[in-house]
Amino acid sequence: MAVETSCDETAAAVLRDGREVVSSVVSSQIELHAAHGGVVPDLAARAHLEVIGPVVEESLSALPGGWDAVDGVAVTRGPGLAGCLLVGTAYAQSAAVARGVPVVGVSHMAGHIYSAWLSDVTLEPPYLALVVSGGHSDVVELRDHGDAVRLASTRDDAAGEAFDKAARLLGLGYPGGPAVERAARTGDPGRFPMPRTRLDGALSFSGLKTSLRYAIRDLGAGALTDAGSPRDPAVVADLAASFQAAVVEQLLHVLGTIADRRGAERIAVVGGVAANQALRDAVRSRFAGLPVTVPPLSLCTDNAAMIGAAGWQRLRLHGPDAPGVAVDPGLDLYS
Repeated sequence: MAVETSCDETAAAVLRDGREVVSSVVSSQIELHAAHGGVVPDLAARAHLEVIGPVVEESLSALPGGWDAVDGVAVTRGPGLAGCLLVGTAYAQSAAVARGVPVVGVSHMAGHIYSAWLSDVTLEPPYLALVVSGGHSDVVELRDHGDAVRLASTRDDAAGEAFDKAARLLGLGYPGGPAVERAARTGDPGRFPMPRTRLDGALSFSGLKTSLRYAIRDLGAGALTDAGSPRDPAVVADLAASFQAAVVEQLLHVLGTIADRRGAERIAVVGGVAANQALRDAVRSRFAGLPVTVPPLSLCTDNAAMIGAAGWQRLRLHGPDAPGVAVDPGLDLYS
């Protein structure tokens, strides 16, 4: 049984042998945080406290025998919001002690890496993964189970953070990634020139955000709402499309450069931003000659099934945590 409470989704899942998903339940807090334009940590932690019990019980309802059939517990211990992580780890440790089963804490980022392994039964290490989420934009090679190396990362904001900021500038609401993608569908990606940062083994989106801000400013005060976003929906669509194209192109450039350099034979794209259809299509086109795994949308966004897959491998390789699970909000290990 696995638990995930790193940010604004309370999730629980049951896996058999680490790869067969018996159940996966996610309780989202989008409506709770939408009015604030982003996640409020204290509100998120309280919401986790309110629903974690029912979410776990719902996940166990699909398992014959319920708790009596559980032989291990996995839980996200970082990275994430400290208060949110504490809710999940405290619950997991208490449940494991009460039931006399081992408990293991795993990295949320390792979970994203294993979302690809979980969704594709033909996928085994080694494979190269582009990890794109709200807080991370990395290229990671899973050389073997328990053996991962990060080959590139962002120097400033992650792609997910950039999408959230773009959505606020364009007046598109929260969550930002899906909002920008929807607006971009009818837009012209070539109307507004946006920079494509080229760095050796690194990503950067701060300049792109600044470019979007200047493009909006240059429209003139008469073209903007009182909140400072463009009035014309067609302009919003073109700006969204131009911004999205620049993000996708930079991600693809770094991933492609590393893949060519290392002679990668398998590619995966994981994390919340992997739900973006433009990115999914671009990766499949760029690596048309290679096996490419992009998990279904349910495994791209935060979920506990991926935590169960990573936890199963960690428990198999290293055994249970003792004396307990240590919360580490800054943890970014992939193995």
